[in-house]
Amino acid sequence: MINYNLVALSYLVSSVLFILSLRGLSHPESARRGNTFGMIGMAMAIVTTFYLMKDQVSVNGYALTLAMIVVGGIIGTILAKKVEMTAMPQLVAAMHSLVGLAAVLIAVAAILKPGLHLDAVHRFELFVGAFIGAITFTASIVAFGKLSGRFSSKAIRFSGQHWLNLVMAIAMIVAGVAYFLNENHTAFYIMLAIALVLGYLLIIPIGGADMPVVVSMLNSYSGWAAAGIGFTLNNHLLIVAGSLVGASGAILSYIMCRAMNRSFWNVILGGLGGDDAAAAGGDGGEKNYRAGSPEDAVFLMKNADSVIIVPGYGLAVARAQHALQELAEKLEHAGVKVRYAIHPVAGRMPGHMNVLLAEAEVPYDSVLEMEEINSDFSSTDVVLVIGANDVVNPAAKDDPASPIYGMPILEAHKARTVLVVKRSMAAGYAGLDNDLFYMDKTMMVFGDAKKVVDEMVKAAE
Repeated sequence: MINYNLVALSYLVSSVLFILSLRGLSHPESARRGNTFGMIGMAMAIVTTFYLMKDQVSVNGYALTLAMIVVGGIIGTILAKKVEMTAMPQLVAAMHSLVGLAAVLIAVAAILKPGLHLDAVHRFELFVGAFIGAITFTASIVAFGKLSGRFSSKAIRFSGQHWLNLVMAIAMIVAGVAYFLNENHTAFYIMLAIALVLGYLLIIPIGGADMPVVVSMLNSYSGWAAAGIGFTLNNHLLIVAGSLVGASGAILSYIMCRAMNRSFWNVILGGLGGDDAAAAGGDGGEKNYRAGSPEDAVFLMKNADSVIIVPGYGLAVARAQHALQELAEKLEHAGVKVRYAIHPVAGRMPGHMNVLLAEAEVPYDSVLEMEEINSDFSSTDVVLVIGANDVVNPAAKDDPASPIYGMPILEAHKARTVLVVKRSMAAGYAGLDNDLFYMDKTMMVFGDAKKVVDEMVKAAE
């Protein structure tokens, strides 16, 4: 006989550990502890679920489940060891797609189970979890493609796009209601097919600059899909865990939307971002810029009282964070005040730059968020922009025709001198030119970020 009190207690402890895990993950300093809590909670959940299954599943069923856990664990371990920091955003998007696919497959298995009749409540939860899972699956695949460079990062828009999305959403719900009323399997499959297409259509109009918000939103979708399927499986812990992920992802998306001056509802409805009329290259005319060497840049920084470093995705690509921190330490030894400025969407996923700098053991009190440091740029001697582009683009404030207009930026253009480390004058991930690079106060330093920073470190000795 199963001791259901023991199961309930174990699931309760696991739920508390998941909550503590989310709390720990809210700050880089406590992230390791948060991960530990999450792993312990998940281990307890798996053991308890196996115990709960002992009177319902055959030996073969147990063996198959264990085999799949082992296979998944091996694949996950290999990916965790091989994945670079630059590939982490697309890996996260890929994981979201698998959660969505799992929700869809569990839903299909539930309706195909011989002799199973679901009551009205469970049918409703099943179709909601299934269509959210289907949307999450295809939307995450598109996000993965855009983040990994397999698809164009530019927004894809066409006439009547939002009306088409609306019609498809209504058709999806109508098919879901048809299943809900009479358990019509054909209606259920139609609902899933529409949801899969809708997931694709919701993400293609979102440009590269807004992908970090999309990643956090898809995280939320995957959580709600898991929660919905938790009701179908009568698994209370899956409901709790899915709700925690769904709520935390939605809250993070809302916070990021506020930080970017974007509409939260536009994220959900696939309307995030603006027109791509202001594409790379600006008005097509040739612009003048000033270039210098790493030695020139170090001379300016060592003679400054204060330096703000603005890291971006290019820093992650070059794996230059450790060299950058070494440079910062040398500048501080020379009496220069050095701080790091982090934009909410710097990198390709929420918190990307914070994780990168934590890996290089940058002191947490030296890393400041946009709202904390933006007012200091006007009194700063030198700003070093390394691998960042769109998050320091003045067009977000000055050009109503720009796709990123209205998005708060790090106001690096207000500093006395701006140094920009880039490989070339090519446009950034969003495909936009940046007027900051052509200002009289700006000096471009061209080259691979790691090599350039290494040369700066030598020059600073």
